[in-house]
Amino acid sequence: MATTEECRAALEKLSDHMGDAEGDVRAAAELDRSVSCHITDLDVTFAGRMADGRIDVRETLEGPPREKAEIRLAMTGDDLVALVDGELHFARAWGSGRVKLEAGLRDLFRLRKLL
Repeated sequence: MATTEECRAALEKLSDHMGDAEGDVRAAAELDRSVSCHITDLDVTFAGRMADGRIDVRETLEGPPREKAEIRLAMTGDDLVALVDGELHFARAWGSGRVKLEAGLRDLFRLRKLL
């Protein structure tokens, strides 16, 4: 089971990948939205902001998100690490319910290029 520190490191790695992206992926990463990632098996939430092609994690909270972010993710820590490392395909994980993503319809269309 991934630790809180490993999950935070995975989010930093994802942020680095977003910052290095180009073309359509870069355009998707340029959204300016509040974001939360609830790690279900650890019952911890990383909350922050996606802006300027990066994810800035501002808080690590115990339990589920306290406020409704504009982009909300929920998954296990192991799935987060596997997604970021390229070992788990996002669309398959989302389709099977292993990963939950909630956002406005327009954001979902833009995020599909990123994920």
